[in-house]
Amino acid sequence: MNEKDIIICRCEEVSYEDIVHLTELYQCSSREIKLRTRAAMGYCGGRTCRNLVDQIVSEIKNEPPADNIPLTYRPPVRPIPFRLFGGE
Repeated sequence: MNEKDIIICRCEEVSYEDIVHLTELYQCSSREIKLRTRAAMGYCGGRTCRNLVDQIVSEIKNEPPADNIPLTYRPPVRPIPFRLFGGE
């Protein structure tokens, strides 16, 4: 197994290679990588991969993490039945 096969975001199955390729191709920030690949948007809300995505993008772009738009934590969204909104 080489580093290209490493899965960074387990929830959305985003690999290291996917992140590197898109960052180099489009000069993406972490937020753009998130929107293009759904990394950090899975069930865990980025708790397991957010820091890795930030670090990988910062290393590829040769920028300190402070210059890169960091990702934020988001709680998982859960469906709510309409009856809880006051309907009958």
